[in-house]
Amino acid sequence: MGIDVFRAICIAIIPFLPSLIYVYILAFVINIASAIFQPTSMVYMTKLIPEADRQRFNALRSFINSCGSLLGPAIAGMLFWMGTPYTAIYVNAVALFFSALIIRLLPNVDESVKEIEGERFTWDLIKSDFRVVVNFSKGNAFVTKIYLLFSGITIFMTAIDSVEAAFAKGVLSISDTNYGFLLSVFGAGIIIGSMINSIFSKQLAVHFLIGVGTIFTSIDYLVFYSSSGFYSAAPGIFLIGFAVTFANTGYLTFYQNHVPVRMMGRFESLFSVMEAGFIVAVTVLIGLAAELTSIRPVGLVGSFAFFLLGLLALKVVSGVKRREFFKKAASSLNS
Repeated sequence: MGIDVFRAICIAIIPFLPSLIYVYILAFVINIASAIFQPTSMVYMTKLIPEADRQRFNALRSFINSCGSLLGPAIAGMLFWMGTPYTAIYVNAVALFFSALIIRLLPNVDESVKEIEGERFTWDLIKSDFRVVVNFSKGNAFVTKIYLLFSGITIFMTAIDSVEAAFAKGVLSISDTNYGFLLSVFGAGIIIGSMINSIFSKQLAVHFLIGVGTIFTSIDYLVFYSSSGFYSAAPGIFLIGFAVTFANTGYLTFYQNHVPVRMMGRFESLFSVMEAGFIVAVTVLIGLAAELTSIRPVGLVGSFAFFLLGLLALKVVSGVKRREFFKKAASSLNS
């Protein structure tokens, strides 16, 4: 609740800032708050949602987020047309205030907070948390490997997507209007994929979602960067959105079911720092390669590297011991 209110106040201040540099600084602060909100909200959702319902919940959450991604820009454009950009900024701030009020209505899932009330945020506490996460990772190597694969997917998708707009507009010569429609096609793929995930959540196994979702997402990127125009790019974009929902749902469900809630925030925060560093490095590398050569070969090479990661994910979740792991997890879930 506090983070939502803080972000709302920061966004509401933006129209009063005297220059662009202050906007950048405030945007940096807002993203710090968002980075805190993400692991916190993940822990809360894991505590609130029963284990048997998490897979369907993650699919529905992906569906709602996708609808928001499609409706958000449309609402912003309508607000621009009815008023000014400041109107959209203020509405965004008010929406975050309402978000805090909605969170206020949710139940308190913390059984006891007295144990952590006396802890002070110190360097020793950070080192202690680091050791706890490292020890857990060593003792649960398969869980850590799956999470690292998920981080790898995030890194590759972010880096490859950084040249996606330049490829669509510069190489395929797609107009701004058609590019906007292309993004809508991507959102439609996510919505349909999320609906299928939510409807058939009981029939789709988690290891199937992880393996097949990852491999097909990488193949769809290859299809997109092999396209020659709008009509050949649209199916690839649609299938990327469609396939990635299966991978995301599988990875998130696996993560929630196998990382203890007591260390979930520390686990995600620590690996997110490394993930962010790799995202910056790989994105810069792909950007420089595209600048020095051309976008299509860079996109194809990056997509092929992503495909190799997909093969690794499929191998990891398809091994005999891995199938036994998922089977035991499923039986304990049903019981």
